[in-house]
Amino acid sequence: MASLVAYDDSDSEAEPQPAGGGNDSDRMTDVSGVDRPSGQGFSPCAADITNEGALLAQHSPGEELRGERLPLVRLWKNDTGSCPSQRLQWPRKEPEVPCPSSALPRPSSPWTSRAPASHVPWAAACLKQVKPPWAAPSAPSHAQSMSETTHRHASSLQRKRGEDCVVPYTPKRLRQLQALSTETLRTPDPEPQGPPADRAPAPLRMPPVVSEAIQPHLKSQFRETKVPRKVLFHLRGHGGPVNSIQWCPVFSKSHMLLSTSMDKTFKVWNAVDSGRCLQTYFLHSEAVRAARWSPCGRRILSGGFDFTLHLTDLETGTQLFSGRSDFRITTLKFHPKDPNIFLCGGFSSEIKAWDIRTSKGRHQLTSSASAVEKQLEADVAVPAIGMFASLSQANNVVRGYKATIQQTLDILFLQEGSEFLSSTDASTRDSADRTIIAWDFRTSAKISNQIFHERYTCPSLALHPREPVFLAQTNGNYLALFSAVWPYRMSRRRRYEGHKVEGYAVGCECSPCGELLVTGSADGRVLMFSFRTARRACTLQGHPQACLGTTYHPVLPSVLATCSWGGDIKIWQ
Repeated sequence: MASLVAYDDSDSEAEPQPAGGGNDSDRMTDVSGVDRPSGQGFSPCAADITNEGALLAQHSPGEELRGERLPLVRLWKNDTGSCPSQRLQWPRKEPEVPCPSSALPRPSSPWTSRAPASHVPWAAACLKQVKPPWAAPSAPSHAQSMSETTHRHASSLQRKRGEDCVVPYTPKRLRQLQALSTETLRTPDPEPQGPPADRAPAPLRMPPVVSEAIQPHLKSQFRETKVPRKVLFHLRGHGGPVNSIQWCPVFSKSHMLLSTSMDKTFKVWNAVDSGRCLQTYFLHSEAVRAARWSPCGRRILSGGFDFTLHLTDLETGTQLFSGRSDFRITTLKFHPKDPNIFLCGGFSSEIKAWDIRTSKGRHQLTSSASAVEKQLEADVAVPAIGMFASLSQANNVVRGYKATIQQTLDILFLQEGSEFLSSTDASTRDSADRTIIAWDFRTSAKISNQIFHERYTCPSLALHPREPVFLAQTNGNYLALFSAVWPYRMSRRRRYEGHKVEGYAVGCECSPCGELLVTGSADGRVLMFSFRTARRACTLQGHPQACLGTTYHPVLPSVLATCSWGGDIKIWQ
């Protein structure tokens, strides 16, 4: 039905009349120049189609029609009397594009009803296209205008469908992170940008002498911690939440502060003298969740969500060790007696012990050399990424500690490294079985998994510097106190509460003298408690967002560092 076919029907009763015969009064003249009998000029009958087909057949295909043009046959008229019926209409109305013609405007006719935008009759295609006199020389053709109209119509439909779609739910933390990233893009980072990830970082700009603020306190044996009252420095430079902070463990270099962030970097600050950023390290392609100072204070071990581990020498800027884990890393801890060994935990049911030394030194740590050889043969080597050499995970992992869990939240060494605790995400409705697990470091055996019997997980652990006890931060919005020796009983008398955790990895710590406890809070506050009485000693309005990390300075008696989900760090005094 999309084209008009000319044919000759000998049985048809409606034969075309000669051009000059007949009475003119009995005929009606159409604007196209074709004479029609009276009463049939505006009715959609088959005889009219036959007459027009016969007239078209009298002319040869290459011959032009002089002054005579057939009307464009357009189907699917809106009124119910047209043929075909109303059921065959298009689902939506298409914009009607008029065909340019040099003839006078024709009156409305059933033959000029609406048709699809892509419909071109066969009779109109055979005729010579007449260029309108008002069109400019560079005016677009009829096909181009039709395509532009169709493109605009499709764009409007896509825009309407995009407005009608259902917007998925975005968690509150993700919305806050997006708002923070938008503000960071608007305000340029005052810190100088570091080298790209495929280049080695520059050596750390370390002061050659000991800080003047730390020098008077190095020879004192007893350091009584005081409650800080004011902000000494407000450190800004991270483009995402700051996950953890740590002072350098070497007293003469303890003016340096290490910070890790979700912006894929970790930084070293001079947080005592100037508050400047000494160096920024771009070694990871994903968020850096954990980083630790080595006991010598010259190296930093970092791990992130990109499954990689890097040991960086600060004085030379070189990578002393690089490895790849099979899970995202959330916690790292050096062995207290051997700085070449560290524990690595994350989004896995297994905690792994790594050794950065040669194989000769590693075999001395194992209880059975044959078992290690079988493990090395069974493991599959995974190459490291970036500029680092190809390393094997099996050549550096010396032991595994596996439990029926999904994630390791924190690790804490006890008894000078012979035992350690792991905090996991395993909990049930009535008891938190396997929430805190005690391990034997050498044999990989579980000492106890019935330590914490409440239904809350513990995102962080902290050891007391003078007494055999440790603290556990719980999602029940309180700090629990445990014995650090078997059977690791929890104290029912002392409970430190008043802050909020609400699912954040809020850290806690004891002061160097052991008399004060400090913890962050999900509402941005910093709370300090008396260790003996469990009473609140001080509350600081620290940050507008959740305060994740708090740590006392190892030498200065009244210096405290805090970090927040908003990406800033504050030094209190």
